[in-house]
Amino acid sequence: MLKLTSGSMTRCCDRISRRECLQIGSLALGGLGLGNINLSNLLAAGASDPGLGDVMADKSVVLLFLTGGPSQIETFDPKMTAPAEFRSITGDLATSVPGVHFGGTFPRLARLADRMAVVRSFTHGNSNHTGGVEDVIRGLNPTGAGMGSVVTRIRGTTDPKHGMPVHVYLAREEEDPQFNKERIRLQDAAGPAQLGSAYGAFNPLGGGHFSSSLSLNIGRTRLDDRRALRRALDRLSRRVDADGVMDSIDRFEQQALDLVLGKSKDAFDLGQEDPALVEKYDTGRFNTALRIESRPSTLGHQMLLARRLCEVGCRFITIHNPGWDMHGGNTQFNMPFGMERLGRPVDQAVATFLEDVEDRGLSDKILLVITGEFGRTPKLKPDGGRDHWPRLSTLAFAGGGLKMGQAIGQSSSRAEEPRTKPLTPENLFATILHLLFDIPALRLQPGLPRQITALIEREEPIGELF
Repeated sequence: MLKLTSGSMTRCCDRISRRECLQIGSLALGGLGLGNINLSNLLAAGASDPGLGDVMADKSVVLLFLTGGPSQIETFDPKMTAPAEFRSITGDLATSVPGVHFGGTFPRLARLADRMAVVRSFTHGNSNHTGGVEDVIRGLNPTGAGMGSVVTRIRGTTDPKHGMPVHVYLAREEEDPQFNKERIRLQDAAGPAQLGSAYGAFNPLGGGHFSSSLSLNIGRTRLDDRRALRRALDRLSRRVDADGVMDSIDRFEQQALDLVLGKSKDAFDLGQEDPALVEKYDTGRFNTALRIESRPSTLGHQMLLARRLCEVGCRFITIHNPGWDMHGGNTQFNMPFGMERLGRPVDQAVATFLEDVEDRGLSDKILLVITGEFGRTPKLKPDGGRDHWPRLSTLAFAGGGLKMGQAIGQSSSRAEEPRTKPLTPENLFATILHLLFDIPALRLQPGLPRQITALIEREEPIGELF
Protein backbone atom coordinates (compact mmCIF):
# COMPACT_ATOMS: atom_id res chain seq x y z
CA MET A 1 0.00 0.00 0.00
CA LEU A 2 0.98 3.64 -0.31
CA LYS A 3 -0.04 5.33 2.92
CA LEU A 4 0.58 8.99 3.71
CA THR A 5 0.39 9.86 7.39
CA SER A 6 0.97 13.05 9.32
CA GLY A 7 1.35 13.76 12.99
CA SER A 8 -1.68 15.99 13.24
CA MET A 9 -4.93 14.63 14.67
CA THR A 10 -7.20 17.68 14.44
CA ARG A 11 -10.81 17.02 13.58
CA CYS A 12 -12.01 18.14 10.14
CA CYS A 13 -15.60 16.93 10.27
CA ASP A 14 -17.88 14.70 12.27
CA ARG A 15 -15.95 11.55 13.35
CA ILE A 16 -13.21 12.06 10.71
CA SER A 17 -9.79 13.29 11.87
CA ARG A 18 -7.51 15.41 9.72
CA ARG A 19 -4.98 12.59 9.88
CA GLU A 20 -7.57 10.19 8.47
CA CYS A 21 -8.42 12.71 5.75
CA LEU A 22 -4.76 12.79 4.72
CA GLN A 23 -4.34 9.04 4.70
CA ILE A 24 -5.10 7.45 1.38
CA GLY A 25 -5.10 4.14 3.11
CA SER A 26 -6.96 4.91 6.29
CA LEU A 27 -10.33 6.51 5.72
CA ALA A 28 -11.78 4.61 8.64
CA LEU A 29 -15.49 5.25 8.60
CA GLY A 30 -17.20 2.47 10.48
CA GLY A 31 -14.39 0.08 9.67
CA LEU A 32 -14.26 0.88 5.96
CA GLY A 33 -10.63 0.65 4.80
CA LEU A 34 -10.35 2.86 1.74
CA GLY A 35 -7.00 3.11 0.29
CA ASN A 36 -3.95 0.90 0.53
CA ILE A 37 -2.81 2.27 -2.80
CA ASN A 38 -1.99 -0.85 -4.79
CA LEU A 39 0.27 0.34 -7.61
CA SER A 40 0.76 -3.11 -9.10
CA ASN A 41 -1.88 -2.54 -11.78
CA LEU A 42 -0.29 0.77 -12.75
CA LEU A 43 3.21 -0.67 -12.71
CA ALA A 44 2.22 -3.64 -14.84
CA ALA A 45 0.38 -1.61 -17.43
CA GLY A 46 3.43 -0.43 -19.35
CA ALA A 47 3.97 2.97 -20.89
CA SER A 48 2.06 2.30 -24.10
CA ASP A 49 -1.53 1.91 -22.96
CA PRO A 50 -3.39 5.15 -23.79
CA GLY A 51 -6.67 3.25 -24.21
CA LEU A 52 -9.55 4.30 -26.42
CA GLY A 53 -10.93 7.24 -24.50
CA ASP A 54 -12.17 8.90 -27.67
CA VAL A 55 -14.84 6.22 -28.14
CA MET A 56 -16.05 6.32 -24.53
CA ALA A 57 -19.09 8.27 -23.39
CA ASP A 58 -18.93 10.58 -20.42
CA LYS A 59 -20.62 8.03 -18.19
CA SER A 60 -19.77 5.70 -15.31
CA VAL A 61 -21.18 2.44 -13.93
CA VAL A 62 -21.59 1.60 -10.25
CA LEU A 63 -22.25 -2.12 -9.81
CA LEU A 64 -23.70 -2.98 -6.40
CA PHE A 65 -23.20 -6.74 -6.08
CA LEU A 66 -25.21 -8.47 -3.35
CA THR A 67 -23.14 -11.61 -2.80
CA GLY A 68 -24.81 -14.79 -1.62
CA GLY A 69 -27.81 -14.50 -3.93
CA PRO A 70 -30.54 -11.93 -3.18
CA SER A 71 -34.13 -13.16 -3.39
CA GLN A 72 -35.90 -11.87 -6.48
CA ILE A 73 -39.16 -12.10 -4.51
CA GLU A 74 -38.26 -10.07 -1.41
CA THR A 75 -36.50 -7.43 -3.51
CA PHE A 76 -38.36 -6.38 -6.68
CA ASP A 77 -40.95 -9.07 -7.53
CA PRO A 78 -43.00 -9.81 -4.37
CA LYS A 79 -45.74 -11.99 -5.95
CA MET A 80 -48.42 -11.23 -3.37
CA THR A 81 -51.12 -12.99 -5.41
CA ALA A 82 -49.22 -16.31 -5.21
CA PRO A 83 -49.92 -18.91 -2.50
CA ALA A 84 -48.59 -17.95 0.94
CA GLU A 85 -45.46 -20.12 0.73
CA PHE A 86 -44.40 -18.39 -2.51
CA ARG A 87 -45.15 -14.74 -1.88
CA SER A 88 -42.80 -12.23 -0.24
CA ILE A 89 -42.34 -12.95 3.46
CA THR A 90 -41.70 -9.22 4.02
CA GLY A 91 -44.89 -8.15 2.24
CA ASP A 92 -44.93 -5.60 -0.57
CA LEU A 93 -45.05 -1.87 -1.11
CA ALA A 94 -46.77 0.06 -3.89
CA THR A 95 -44.22 2.19 -5.73
CA SER A 96 -44.29 5.48 -7.60
CA VAL A 97 -44.73 3.47 -10.82
CA PRO A 98 -48.36 2.33 -11.21
CA GLY A 99 -48.76 -1.44 -10.95
CA VAL A 100 -45.17 -2.04 -9.78
CA HIS A 101 -44.51 -3.29 -6.24
CA PHE A 102 -41.26 -3.80 -4.28
CA GLY A 103 -40.52 -5.94 -1.24
CA GLY A 104 -41.47 -4.64 2.19
CA THR A 105 -37.99 -3.58 3.35
CA PHE A 106 -37.56 -1.06 0.50
CA PRO A 107 -39.90 1.83 1.44
CA ARG A 108 -37.61 4.64 0.23
CA LEU A 109 -36.77 2.86 -3.01
CA ALA A 110 -40.48 2.28 -3.60
CA ARG A 111 -40.98 6.05 -3.57
CA LEU A 112 -38.10 6.44 -6.06
CA ALA A 113 -39.15 3.63 -8.41
CA ASP A 114 -39.75 6.13 -11.21
CA ARG A 115 -35.94 6.56 -11.25
CA MET A 116 -35.36 2.81 -11.53
CA ALA A 117 -35.96 -0.04 -13.97
CA VAL A 118 -36.31 -3.54 -12.53
CA VAL A 119 -35.87 -6.68 -14.61
CA ARG A 120 -38.12 -9.62 -13.75
CA SER A 121 -36.85 -12.11 -16.34
CA PHE A 122 -33.11 -12.16 -15.54
CA THR A 123 -31.81 -15.73 -15.67
CA HIS A 124 -28.85 -18.05 -16.10
CA GLY A 125 -28.08 -21.67 -15.34
CA ASN A 126 -25.40 -21.75 -12.63
CA SER A 127 -26.53 -22.48 -9.05
CA ASN A 128 -22.99 -22.69 -7.64
CA HIS A 129 -21.79 -19.60 -5.76
CA THR A 130 -18.42 -19.37 -7.49
CA GLY A 131 -19.84 -20.17 -10.92
CA GLY A 132 -22.80 -17.86 -10.48
CA VAL A 133 -20.64 -14.93 -9.39
CA GLU A 134 -18.30 -15.53 -12.33
CA ASP A 135 -21.12 -15.77 -14.86
CA VAL A 136 -22.80 -12.55 -13.74
CA ILE A 137 -19.77 -10.34 -13.00
CA ARG A 138 -18.16 -11.43 -16.29
CA GLY A 139 -21.33 -11.30 -18.36
CA LEU A 140 -20.26 -14.72 -19.67
CA ASN A 141 -17.74 -12.95 -21.89
CA PRO A 142 -15.11 -15.10 -23.68
CA THR A 143 -12.08 -13.40 -22.08
CA GLY A 144 -13.01 -14.73 -18.63
CA ALA A 145 -12.40 -11.23 -17.23
CA GLY A 146 -14.78 -9.19 -15.11
CA MET A 147 -16.86 -6.53 -16.84
CA GLY A 148 -14.83 -3.75 -15.25
CA SER A 149 -11.57 -5.27 -16.45
CA VAL A 150 -12.87 -5.46 -20.01
CA VAL A 151 -13.91 -1.80 -19.78
CA THR A 152 -10.40 -0.99 -18.55
CA ARG A 153 -8.81 -2.92 -21.43
CA ILE A 154 -10.78 -0.78 -23.89
CA ARG A 155 -10.53 2.56 -22.09
CA GLY A 156 -7.05 2.32 -20.57
CA THR A 157 -6.00 1.91 -16.95
CA THR A 158 -6.27 5.51 -15.71
CA ASP A 159 -8.10 8.71 -16.47
CA PRO A 160 -5.51 10.98 -18.15
CA LYS A 161 -6.91 14.16 -16.61
CA HIS A 162 -7.01 13.15 -12.95
CA GLY A 163 -4.89 10.00 -12.75
CA MET A 164 -7.89 8.13 -11.32
CA PRO A 165 -8.00 4.37 -11.93
CA VAL A 166 -10.72 3.51 -14.42
CA HIS A 167 -11.89 0.46 -12.43
CA VAL A 168 -12.19 0.32 -8.62
CA TYR A 169 -13.29 -2.55 -6.37
CA LEU A 170 -14.78 -1.38 -3.05
CA ALA A 171 -15.09 -3.78 -0.15
CA ARG A 172 -14.32 -3.81 3.56
CA GLU A 173 -12.27 -6.07 5.77
CA GLU A 174 -14.50 -8.89 6.99
CA GLU A 175 -14.21 -10.65 10.34
CA ASP A 176 -17.00 -13.10 9.54
CA PRO A 177 -15.47 -16.04 7.62
CA GLN A 178 -18.45 -16.40 5.30
CA PHE A 179 -18.58 -12.70 4.44
CA ASN A 180 -14.83 -12.74 3.79
CA LYS A 181 -15.18 -15.76 1.53
CA GLU A 182 -17.83 -13.88 -0.45
CA ARG A 183 -15.56 -10.83 -0.69
CA ILE A 184 -12.67 -12.84 -2.10
CA ARG A 185 -14.96 -14.77 -4.43
CA LEU A 186 -16.26 -11.58 -6.04
CA GLN A 187 -12.82 -10.00 -6.13
CA ASP A 188 -11.37 -12.99 -7.94
CA ALA A 189 -14.27 -13.26 -10.38
CA ALA A 190 -14.00 -9.56 -11.24
CA GLY A 191 -10.31 -9.97 -12.11
CA PRO A 192 -8.67 -9.49 -15.51
CA ALA A 193 -8.05 -13.20 -16.30
CA GLN A 194 -6.25 -13.58 -19.63
CA LEU A 195 -6.34 -9.83 -20.33
CA GLY A 196 -3.43 -9.46 -17.92
CA SER A 197 -2.97 -8.05 -14.42
CA ALA A 198 -2.60 -4.49 -15.75
CA TYR A 199 -6.36 -4.40 -16.29
CA GLY A 200 -7.47 -5.58 -12.87
CA ALA A 201 -9.39 -3.32 -10.52
CA PHE A 202 -7.68 -0.86 -8.23
CA ASN A 203 -8.44 -2.44 -4.86
CA PRO A 204 -8.15 0.08 -2.01
CA LEU A 205 -7.76 -2.79 0.48
CA GLY A 206 -4.47 -3.67 -1.21
CA GLY A 207 -3.14 -7.19 -0.99
CA GLY A 208 -0.95 -9.20 -3.30
CA HIS A 209 2.78 -8.91 -3.95
CA PHE A 210 3.04 -5.21 -3.15
CA SER A 211 0.93 -5.04 -0.03
CA SER A 212 3.83 -5.22 2.40
CA SER A 213 6.25 -2.97 0.54
CA LEU A 214 4.33 0.11 -0.53
CA SER A 215 3.97 1.83 2.82
CA LEU A 216 5.23 5.37 3.04
CA ASN A 217 5.07 7.60 6.13
CA ILE A 218 5.65 11.32 5.57
CA GLY A 219 5.41 14.17 8.08
CA ARG A 220 2.79 16.87 7.51
CA THR A 221 5.34 19.57 6.61
CA ARG A 222 7.03 17.28 4.11
CA LEU A 223 3.69 16.37 2.63
CA ASP A 224 3.43 20.00 1.51
CA ASP A 225 6.82 19.72 -0.21
CA ARG A 226 6.32 18.01 -3.55
CA ARG A 227 10.03 17.51 -4.04
CA ALA A 228 10.39 15.78 -0.69
CA LEU A 229 7.49 13.53 -1.58
CA ARG A 230 9.06 12.84 -4.95
CA ARG A 231 12.30 11.78 -3.25
CA ALA A 232 10.31 9.47 -0.98
CA LEU A 233 8.60 7.99 -4.02
CA ASP A 234 12.06 7.57 -5.60
CA ARG A 235 13.05 5.38 -2.68
CA LEU A 236 9.78 3.50 -3.00
CA SER A 237 10.40 2.94 -6.71
CA ARG A 238 13.86 1.51 -6.06
CA ARG A 239 12.35 -0.99 -3.64
CA VAL A 240 9.78 -2.03 -6.22
CA ASP A 241 12.36 -2.10 -9.02
CA ALA A 242 14.55 -4.40 -6.93
CA ASP A 243 11.79 -6.97 -7.28
CA GLY A 244 12.15 -6.84 -11.06
CA VAL A 245 8.58 -5.81 -11.80
CA MET A 246 8.96 -2.33 -13.22
CA ASP A 247 10.50 -0.97 -16.38
CA SER A 248 8.96 2.52 -16.60
CA ILE A 249 9.23 3.96 -13.13
CA ASP A 250 9.08 7.65 -14.11
CA ARG A 251 5.61 7.47 -15.67
CA PHE A 252 4.06 5.49 -12.88
CA GLU A 253 5.78 7.45 -10.18
CA GLN A 254 4.22 10.57 -11.67
CA GLN A 255 0.82 8.85 -11.76
CA ALA A 256 1.20 8.06 -8.08
CA LEU A 257 2.15 11.67 -7.41
CA ASP A 258 -0.86 12.91 -9.36
CA LEU A 259 -3.15 10.57 -7.44
CA VAL A 260 -1.75 11.59 -4.07
CA LEU A 261 -1.35 15.34 -4.61
CA GLY A 262 -3.76 16.02 -7.46
CA LYS A 263 -7.50 16.50 -7.55
CA SER A 264 -8.26 12.78 -7.64
CA LYS A 265 -6.98 12.23 -4.10
CA ASP A 266 -9.86 14.35 -2.86
CA ALA A 267 -12.30 11.72 -4.07
CA PHE A 268 -11.18 9.45 -1.24
CA ASP A 269 -11.66 12.17 1.36
CA LEU A 270 -15.20 12.08 2.74
CA GLY A 271 -14.08 14.81 5.11
CA GLN A 272 -14.63 17.27 2.27
CA GLU A 273 -18.34 16.43 2.15
CA ASP A 274 -20.99 18.31 4.06
CA PRO A 275 -21.23 16.43 7.39
CA ALA A 276 -25.02 16.45 7.03
CA LEU A 277 -24.75 14.55 3.74
CA VAL A 278 -22.25 12.08 5.20
CA GLU A 279 -24.72 11.47 8.00
CA LYS A 280 -27.56 11.02 5.53
CA TYR A 281 -25.60 8.28 3.75
CA ASP A 282 -24.40 6.66 6.99
CA THR A 283 -25.85 3.16 7.44
CA GLY A 284 -23.74 2.37 10.52
CA ARG A 285 -26.83 2.05 12.73
CA PHE A 286 -27.69 -1.21 10.96
CA ASN A 287 -26.02 -4.30 12.42
CA THR A 288 -25.48 -6.67 9.48
CA ALA A 289 -23.57 -9.31 11.47
CA LEU A 290 -24.22 -13.00 10.90
CA ARG A 291 -21.72 -15.00 12.99
CA ILE A 292 -20.08 -12.19 14.92
CA GLU A 293 -21.62 -9.87 17.49
CA SER A 294 -21.56 -6.67 15.50
CA ARG A 295 -20.88 -5.52 11.96
CA PRO A 296 -22.11 -1.95 11.35
CA SER A 297 -23.05 -1.47 7.72
CA THR A 298 -20.61 0.66 5.73
CA LEU A 299 -22.66 0.50 2.53
CA GLY A 300 -23.80 4.10 2.74
CA HIS A 301 -20.27 5.47 2.85
CA GLN A 302 -19.26 3.11 0.05
CA MET A 303 -22.06 4.51 -2.10
CA LEU A 304 -20.97 8.06 -1.28
CA LEU A 305 -17.38 7.21 -2.14
CA ALA A 306 -18.55 5.70 -5.44
CA ARG A 307 -20.29 8.94 -6.37
CA ARG A 308 -17.13 10.90 -5.60
CA LEU A 309 -14.97 8.53 -7.66
CA CYS A 310 -17.28 8.86 -10.64
CA GLU A 311 -16.95 12.63 -10.47
CA VAL A 312 -13.18 12.44 -11.05
CA GLY A 313 -12.94 9.93 -13.86
CA CYS A 314 -13.55 6.45 -12.46
CA ARG A 315 -15.69 4.59 -15.01
CA PHE A 316 -16.52 1.26 -13.37
CA ILE A 317 -16.93 0.71 -9.63
CA THR A 318 -17.83 -2.63 -8.07
CA ILE A 319 -19.24 -2.50 -4.53
CA HIS A 320 -19.28 -5.72 -2.53
CA ASN A 321 -22.24 -6.20 -0.16
CA PRO A 322 -22.25 -9.67 1.49
CA GLY A 323 -24.61 -11.91 3.45
CA TRP A 324 -27.45 -12.60 1.01
CA ASP A 325 -27.16 -16.41 1.15
CA MET A 326 -30.36 -16.73 3.19
CA HIS A 327 -30.89 -20.49 3.51
CA GLY A 328 -32.17 -20.24 7.08
CA GLY A 329 -31.17 -22.77 9.72
CA ASN A 330 -28.58 -22.29 12.44
CA THR A 331 -25.75 -20.85 10.32
CA GLN A 332 -27.46 -18.54 7.79
CA PHE A 333 -29.95 -15.70 7.78
CA ASN A 334 -33.53 -16.63 6.98
CA MET A 335 -35.52 -14.30 4.74
CA PRO A 336 -37.39 -12.18 7.35
CA PHE A 337 -34.35 -11.65 9.60
CA GLY A 338 -31.89 -11.32 6.73
CA MET A 339 -33.95 -8.75 4.85
CA GLU A 340 -34.26 -6.66 8.01
CA ARG A 341 -30.50 -6.74 8.51
CA LEU A 342 -29.43 -6.31 4.87
CA GLY A 343 -32.42 -4.94 3.01
CA ARG A 344 -32.86 -1.88 5.22
CA PRO A 345 -29.32 -0.49 4.71
CA VAL A 346 -29.60 -1.11 0.96
CA ASP A 347 -32.84 0.86 0.95
CA GLN A 348 -31.27 3.81 2.76
CA ALA A 349 -27.91 3.80 0.93
CA VAL A 350 -29.30 3.40 -2.58
CA ALA A 351 -32.13 5.88 -2.05
CA THR A 352 -29.70 8.47 -0.71
CA PHE A 353 -27.40 7.84 -3.66
CA LEU A 354 -30.23 8.33 -6.17
CA GLU A 355 -31.34 11.56 -4.50
CA ASP A 356 -27.76 12.82 -4.28
CA VAL A 357 -26.84 12.21 -7.92
CA GLU A 358 -30.15 13.78 -8.98
CA ASP A 359 -29.42 16.89 -6.91
CA ARG A 360 -25.98 17.16 -8.54
CA GLY A 361 -27.27 16.69 -12.07
CA LEU A 362 -25.42 13.38 -12.43
CA SER A 363 -28.30 10.97 -12.91
CA ASP A 364 -27.73 10.72 -16.66
CA LYS A 365 -23.98 10.23 -16.20
CA ILE A 366 -23.99 7.46 -13.59
CA LEU A 367 -25.69 4.10 -14.09
CA LEU A 368 -26.32 2.09 -10.93
CA VAL A 369 -26.73 -1.67 -11.39
CA ILE A 370 -27.97 -3.90 -8.54
CA THR A 371 -27.63 -7.67 -8.85
CA GLY A 372 -26.13 -10.84 -7.33
CA GLU A 373 -25.03 -14.27 -8.45
CA PHE A 374 -28.54 -15.80 -8.55
CA GLY A 375 -31.97 -15.65 -6.95
CA ARG A 376 -33.66 -17.84 -4.32
CA THR A 377 -36.06 -20.76 -4.51
CA PRO A 378 -39.67 -19.58 -4.97
CA LYS A 379 -41.10 -21.82 -2.24
CA LEU A 380 -40.27 -20.66 1.26
CA LYS A 381 -38.77 -23.30 3.58
CA PRO A 382 -40.39 -24.00 6.97
CA ASP A 383 -37.59 -22.09 8.73
CA GLY A 384 -38.08 -19.05 6.53
CA GLY A 385 -35.09 -19.64 4.27
CA ARG A 386 -34.77 -19.97 0.52
CA ASP A 387 -32.12 -21.93 -1.40
CA HIS A 388 -30.18 -21.21 -4.61
CA TRP A 389 -32.22 -20.49 -7.76
CA PRO A 390 -30.47 -19.16 -10.91
CA ARG A 391 -33.55 -19.51 -13.11
CA LEU A 392 -34.65 -16.08 -11.85
CA SER A 393 -32.36 -13.47 -10.34
CA THR A 394 -32.49 -9.92 -9.03
CA LEU A 395 -31.50 -7.17 -11.46
CA ALA A 396 -32.25 -3.44 -11.27
CA PHE A 397 -30.94 -0.28 -12.92
CA ALA A 398 -31.04 3.41 -12.08
CA GLY A 399 -29.88 6.42 -14.07
CA GLY A 400 -27.32 6.46 -16.86
CA GLY A 401 -29.67 8.37 -19.14
CA LEU A 402 -31.60 5.15 -19.80
CA LYS A 403 -35.38 4.71 -19.69
CA MET A 404 -36.44 4.38 -16.08
CA GLY A 405 -39.79 3.97 -14.34
CA GLN A 406 -40.57 0.49 -15.63
CA ALA A 407 -40.54 -3.22 -14.92
CA ILE A 408 -38.91 -5.12 -17.80
CA GLY A 409 -40.05 -8.65 -18.50
CA GLN A 410 -42.30 -10.85 -16.42
CA SER A 411 -41.80 -13.92 -14.29
CA SER A 412 -44.14 -16.85 -13.87
CA SER A 413 -46.91 -16.59 -11.30
CA ARG A 414 -44.77 -18.17 -8.57
CA ALA A 415 -41.47 -16.49 -9.56
CA GLU A 416 -40.05 -19.78 -10.83
CA GLU A 417 -38.81 -18.76 -14.29
CA PRO A 418 -39.18 -16.03 -16.94
CA ARG A 419 -42.61 -15.84 -18.51
CA THR A 420 -41.40 -13.44 -21.18
CA LYS A 421 -38.14 -13.30 -23.13
CA PRO A 422 -35.26 -14.37 -20.84
CA LEU A 423 -32.58 -11.76 -20.23
CA THR A 424 -29.11 -13.06 -19.42
CA PRO A 425 -25.74 -11.88 -18.09
CA GLU A 426 -24.69 -11.39 -21.73
CA ASN A 427 -27.55 -8.90 -22.17
CA LEU A 428 -26.50 -7.13 -18.98
CA PHE A 429 -22.91 -6.74 -20.18
CA ALA A 430 -23.99 -5.66 -23.65
CA THR A 431 -26.14 -2.98 -22.00
CA ILE A 432 -23.14 -1.67 -20.07
CA LEU A 433 -20.92 -1.64 -23.16
CA HIS A 434 -23.54 0.20 -25.20
CA LEU A 435 -23.90 2.74 -22.41
CA LEU A 436 -20.17 3.40 -22.00
CA PHE A 437 -18.92 3.22 -25.59
CA ASP A 438 -19.72 4.41 -29.09
CA ILE A 439 -20.13 0.88 -30.40
CA PRO A 440 -19.96 1.65 -34.16
CA ALA A 441 -16.74 3.61 -33.58
CA LEU A 442 -15.41 0.91 -31.28
CA ARG A 443 -15.91 -1.74 -33.94
CA LEU A 444 -13.51 0.16 -36.21
CA GLN A 445 -10.70 0.42 -33.68
CA PRO A 446 -7.57 -1.59 -34.50
CA GLY A 447 -5.68 -3.49 -31.84
CA LEU A 448 -8.55 -4.80 -29.74
CA PRO A 449 -8.22 -8.49 -28.84
CA ARG A 450 -10.36 -10.72 -31.02
CA GLN A 451 -12.33 -11.91 -27.99
CA ILE A 452 -13.37 -8.36 -27.11
CA THR A 453 -14.36 -7.70 -30.70
CA ALA A 454 -16.43 -10.90 -30.64
CA LEU A 455 -18.02 -9.80 -27.38
CA ILE A 456 -19.09 -6.48 -28.89
CA GLU A 457 -20.70 -8.27 -31.83
CA ARG A 458 -22.25 -11.18 -29.97
CA GLU A 459 -25.01 -9.99 -27.66
CA GLU A 460 -27.78 -7.42 -27.71
CA PRO A 461 -28.36 -4.90 -24.93
CA ILE A 462 -31.67 -4.78 -23.06
CA GLY A 463 -33.69 -2.92 -25.66
CA GLU A 464 -36.33 -1.52 -23.31
CA LEU A 465 -33.66 0.62 -21.62
CA PHE A 466 -32.65 2.50 -24.76
